[in-house]
Amino acid sequence: MRFRMRYLLMVGALSAGWASAQATPSPVRPPSHMAADAHPSFAVAVIKIHNPNLIGGFYDTQGERFTMRNKSVADLMRFAYALHPKQIEGPRELAFEDHYDIVAIGEPEGEPNTVQQQEEVQKLLADRFNLKFHREQRELPVYAIEVLKGGPKLTVTSDPLGRADWATPKSGATDRTNAFTNATIGLFILATQFSFERPLVDRTGLTGRYDFYLRYNPDESNTTNADSPPGIFTAVQEQLGLRFQPMKALVDVFVIDHVEKPSEN
Repeated sequence: MRFRMRYLLMVGALSAGWASAQATPSPVRPPSHMAADAHPSFAVAVIKIHNPNLIGGFYDTQGERFTMRNKSVADLMRFAYALHPKQIEGPRELAFEDHYDIVAIGEPEGEPNTVQQQEEVQKLLADRFNLKFHREQRELPVYAIEVLKGGPKLTVTSDPLGRADWATPKSGATDRTNAFTNATIGLFILATQFSFERPLVDRTGLTGRYDFYLRYNPDESNTTNADSPPGIFTAVQEQLGLRFQPMKALVDVFVIDHVEKPSEN
């Protein structure tokens, strides 16, 4: 009976959440968090072909509910494995061109942190898309993240066992702020690499967890306005004491061996 009630509640949440998959996500976040040592998966997931007339896409988490709009298999892999598009190779239509809207409910209860969200999406790709891949090391143009001579300008977190996360409290065409809490350099790469034409590689040697903000202008071609912040390259140097150094390096490339259209619910 308890399982049946839990399932009905999940289906009701999915029905209520499907409309939000067609609109912009709500900024409201529930206070309850999933246990940090939990390894969650999606108990229920509804996957539909995205309506091409609806422009834009997003990921959004509210409690156990995870909403994704206008995402391809490659997009899901980028999030699940912290990859750049150039680190994914596979069939054009199935991996890159087919886009989906997904609303899912995770277990156990509570809002998962970023690593747990990645684990949920990894399992979804394996279970519903029957994704199989192997990794190859290839030399690619990258941006290596390095520490400047003056040292990093990162605040060591006061709660190293706390929740690791990032948010974007301000996002505009020429002014964006990313807020990182208890974050590793790996989490910084996951949140930041979508802005670059090359993969990001960690060459900082920093292994701690940090709290910091990054305010920058996402439009590098329009940074002359005195009221807007600098572009991301300058902002990272001035605000974080780091830099993006262009070079070539060996990186993992995920080569898709098998992928299918998602299975029925």
